[in-house]
This record gives sequence, C-alpha cells and structure tokens, in this order.
Amino acid sequence: MTPQLSIIVPMLNEAGQLAEKLQALQLLRGRCELLLVDGGSNDGSVALAMPWADQVLHSSRGRARQMNCGAAQAQADVLLFLHIDTLLPDNAADLIAQAIAAGFCWGRFNVNFDNTQTIFKLIAFMMNCRSRLTGIATGDQALFMSREAFLRVGGFPDIALMEDITLSAKLKKLGKPCCLRDTVTTSARRWLQHGIAKTILLMWWLRLRYFFGADPEVLAACYYRQR
Repeated sequence: MTPQLSIIVPMLNEAGQLAEKLQALQLLRGRCELLLVDGGSNDGSVALAMPWADQVLHSSRGRARQMNCGAAQAQADVLLFLHIDTLLPDNAADLIAQAIAAGFCWGRFNVNFDNTQTIFKLIAFMMNCRSRLTGIATGDQALFMSREAFLRVGGFPDIALMEDITLSAKLKKLGKPCCLRDTVTTSARRWLQHGIAKTILLMWWLRLRYFFGADPEVLAACYYRQR
C-alpha cells in the first residue's frame, strides 16, 4: 500500500539522540514511511537507525543532497522534511493531509523549543511571525510539500547552507504556504552550546549576506567555524 506521507530525515553522527527521536515517530509508521538518509556517520548511527526506519539510505554529506536522495526514493505523493532533533505533533499526518486537500502545495508548522526559558518562547514567536509575514520557512519548521511541487522547483538546491530558504522562495512562486499554527518542538541545544545572543546575531548576519549574494559555501564555512 502506498504510504500517505514520506518523512525524510537527514542524519550525521546522531547516535546519542537517535533512538529517542525515532521512537517518537513510530506511531506514524504504517500510514507514513520513514526514510533516514545518512551522510557518512562514523558513530554507529546507521546500525541504530535501521530498526526504527523503513529505509536507511546513504548519500554524500550535505543536508540538501541527503534530503534530495530521500525524496528520490520516497513512495508517497506528499513529502515531509524533518530535522532529527525536531519532534512532530501526534496528528502531523492528518494536519498535512488537510492542508494539501485544502489546495496548498506546500507549508510548514509553527515551531517551539524544548526549553521553557522565556527567551526561547520569544525566539520561537519571532521565527513564526517572520515566516508568516515573508512566506519563507526554515528546516526547523518541518517543511512539507507535494511531490509535484518539489519536482517543479527542482528539489533542494545543492548548496552548503540556506537550502531551506532558497527552496521556500521557489515554492512561493507556486503558491502561498500553509502556515500551520500547530507546533513542532525543536532542540535548543545549539543555542545553549554556542550562546543565545551569538547564535541570533550569527544567523541574521548570514541571512543578510546571503540576501546580498554571498556564496553559500563561504557562509557555511563561517557558520561551522563559529560553531
């Protein structure tokens, strides 16, 4: 039976959190297929993932390449791209099906963080408002789309950073996104590890440079150097 939804999760050296995060997706399996796409892990992630996924695929490293690899193997007509540290609501498949049935060809969820500090509530609020105003979504918001829309825009661009921003901009030309108010919960670990203010300033600085035409490879080098 063809699955209702293909959930595509890129991963790289995520052994420490893999079982916990994938276990949370098991209620969706059956109706949905779960595809893990590994970018060359060397910490045992592949072996850990195999019991929890319908397929564990292998790709060259790079989130865009990994997600495109997963999409090429997906069986469903609707695709959901999910970060490994982001948790879906239990009714995610129904919410996405309703959005597609209502005529949207793509969309995203609101996001919140797994940290109750007020600053993270504010960051999430600003992210959701910005996305709603601009029609641009980030990977943390669990992008979903019809396979037709994905193919029409050529999938994720093969760039080292900002692949979600670029894809959103292309999808906007096909139609406005469905901005679901239901939330996915993403990890605050990178913000805490690298400093909240520093992370905010870094991301805004990188996006501003990208807007003015900076090479994504240069931006990626800056991003990972700062991390």
